[in-house]
Amino acid sequence: MAVSIHPNAFIEDGAELGENVKIGPGCVIGPNVQIGDNSELYSQVVIAGHTILGANAKIYPFAALGHPPQDFKYRGEDTKLIIGNDVTVREHVTMHLGTVVGRGETRVGNNGYFMVGSHIGHDCIVGNNVTFANNATLGGQVTVGDHVIMGGLSAVHQFCRVGKHAFIGGGAPVTGDVIPYGMVDNHGKLAGLNLVGLKRRGFDRKQINDLRTAYRLFFASEGTFQERIDDAARMYEQQELVMEMVSFIRDGADRHLCLPK
Repeated sequence: MAVSIHPNAFIEDGAELGENVKIGPGCVIGPNVQIGDNSELYSQVVIAGHTILGANAKIYPFAALGHPPQDFKYRGEDTKLIIGNDVTVREHVTMHLGTVVGRGETRVGNNGYFMVGSHIGHDCIVGNNVTFANNATLGGQVTVGDHVIMGGLSAVHQFCRVGKHAFIGGGAPVTGDVIPYGMVDNHGKLAGLNLVGLKRRGFDRKQINDLRTAYRLFFASEGTFQERIDDAARMYEQQELVMEMVSFIRDGADRHLCLPK
């Protein structure tokens, strides 16, 4: 089907629009923007920079995608914002380009739902099937795994990692790495596992019980933390989910680990 562009929209020369793309009134699309098939920009959307937007996207009014990063070292270099397929971007959402001193690109996965006022900072990597509630924000170079839920007004410090299937409570100040399957309370402290999310996504009882046992071992009082991680790795070397947590902890470098109260 043909592209539909409202007469009050402004599309700069060089922009690439896929099949059946719909551009509403007041939208502004820059010359280095690519928009995938069947995507719709409802109205007053601005997409700038070297931005690639996947197929089947729904972008609501006043979203601003692909503008320069909020980094004083940025000098207009050719960096990117890459957004996957089937995303929903609600009103006033912002997603920024990467930086040359970072990863060179900001990358957002498939099937994400980004509610009003949420923000993806420069050089972030955001996985698939994530949900960002209103005004959830990421600092620069944050990594967020698949199926993460960010509560409203939560904020993740730059360089932090949030593991897959984690749940971040509303208003939480996240200043350290959050283990996969973890749950962070609204004070920014680790508060156990995201058990509700695990059950909803079909994890079986044994998987959940193994995760709970490993979690208690990680944060027990006996021995050193490193000894407890090594013990869990030996006990659960055949349990993929536990080993994902172990690998995540062992790979940490830039930020401290988010810990229980």
